[in-house]
Amino acid sequence: MAGKTSLTLGEAVRIAAASLWAHKLRSALTLLGVVIGVMSVIAVVSIINGLNRYVAEKVFNLGADVFMVSRSPIIITNIDQYQAAQKRRKFHLDDYQWVRDNCRRCTAVGASVTHGNAQAKYGTNYLSTTTVFGWTDEMPDIYDYDLMAGRHITSLDVSRAAPVCTVGYDIMDKLLPGDPIGKDLRVDTSECQVIGVGKQLGSVMGQSRDNWVIVPITTFQKTYGSDDSIRIWGKSGGTAALESTMDEVRLLLRGRRHVPYAAPDDFVIETNDSFLALWSSLSGTFFAVTLVIACVSLVVGGIVIMNIMLVSVTERTREIGLRKSLGARQSDIRLQFLIESSTIAAIGGIWGVALGILLAKIVTWTTELPSSVQIWSVLAGLLVATSVGLFFGVYPAAKAARLDPVVALRSE
Repeated sequence: MAGKTSLTLGEAVRIAAASLWAHKLRSALTLLGVVIGVMSVIAVVSIINGLNRYVAEKVFNLGADVFMVSRSPIIITNIDQYQAAQKRRKFHLDDYQWVRDNCRRCTAVGASVTHGNAQAKYGTNYLSTTTVFGWTDEMPDIYDYDLMAGRHITSLDVSRAAPVCTVGYDIMDKLLPGDPIGKDLRVDTSECQVIGVGKQLGSVMGQSRDNWVIVPITTFQKTYGSDDSIRIWGKSGGTAALESTMDEVRLLLRGRRHVPYAAPDDFVIETNDSFLALWSSLSGTFFAVTLVIACVSLVVGGIVIMNIMLVSVTERTREIGLRKSLGARQSDIRLQFLIESSTIAAIGGIWGVALGILLAKIVTWTTELPSSVQIWSVLAGLLVATSVGLFFGVYPAAKAARLDPVVALRSE
């Protein structure tokens, strides 16, 4: 019995492959829906997984024990959220100092403010779209910015509003050849003396992460004004103490800002997990939409496979009658056609997986969007494709199994 089953499986697979090869154009059109569906899933899963890793490692790369307090979220997803944030009181340096002096669980408290699209200039050379950060002296430790030369700003630099700065690798590479330490760099309308150079960070989706200048926050406010709301950064004594430290800071700020007991916070506290959860939600929505489209393609592909299998039953009526007259049971005929439909779909799945991986890599090569092929997605694609063929092959297989051998042998 085991030998007969093995022969039946092998023969059915061989017949299916031969049928596909004999009708190449029809086979290509038959497999198109399955190929597109599986290809879409593989490509999207690979790109989203690559983006998730990329975002976690290079974009939202705060430490696990770091949190940030600000008037509005870093990522705003709708106009209502933006309008609500604009009505809130701004944070100023005295708020940062209040938290720094009163937070018992915090191991470090810093403050920052940012200005984008500045111009850095040295001599006749300049670099546009430079990001300027105004930092307190605790920020390098909180944000974990490493230098390849020189030093970070100090508390004395902050208290004196010293005209000093640390710069990103791009600033050194394109504007300050040789030893940049001690050179005077013009940033917009003011000048600063370079005291440090950051290690090269690379780019995020084609955007450089090394085109930045850090100045003392007081120096920043002398240049750009002190009306911008600052961000307050805190560091706890480890991940286990993160929640309790955030709760302490929340209570301190609610009391300082006179927020009523039953009213919600008029500020937000965010962590690395907050950013990653929001990103996962956005990428999950995109994946769900793509999955629906892929499912439609698979259903269409399955219907086409069922149609072709019905045509195949009609074309091979005499063959079915002959096999039945020689002793083949209904279960044998049914199994043969089920295996054939599953084999057709599986071949489409293999092509879909290959094209999906190729598509993901092409997107990575042409747009710098990262991709990461997952083994589970490949196996799932093949399983789903085969299952589609099996499901939509049930009716044609049952129809073939029910044919009367006498009537089948009489057919032309």
